[in-house]
Amino acid sequence: MRGAARTLGAFAFALAASCAATAQPPVCDADAAVAQRAQSERYTLRLRLEPAPAVGRHFSLLFAVCARGAPAAPEAVSVDARMPAHGHGMNYRPGISALGDGRYRADGLMFHMPGRWELEFAVREGGRTERIVHPFELQ
Repeated sequence: MRGAARTLGAFAFALAASCAATAQPPVCDADAAVAQRAQSERYTLRLRLEPAPAVGRHFSLLFAVCARGAPAAPEAVSVDARMPAHGHGMNYRPGISALGDGRYRADGLMFHMPGRWELEFAVREGGRTERIVHPFELQ
């Protein structure tokens, strides 16, 4: 019985470790297969949605804010989503955690209907806010 408990414990530890490894935000030079890209004049974002969004299901957004050129690190970052064709946004406001090195995790996002959505990022630095929009089609 102890051997089975040890094996089960080792399996649970390995599973938790593999889930934690996949839940890391992408890095600035991430391959397109690993993370999508959105950019503005001063920033490039690498982003990944986990799990893949479905109507009515919460998901997380893992992203990195990467300076283009030499701007300072952002003072603040926010994210929202809107449906331009319908003139509305999400019914939920995501919470954002800064993870260091320009990497962030936004939790609590939910698309409540299919169609074309836009993820809107606001990056504030030096008293200036730059908006970065990333289109997303939800089936």
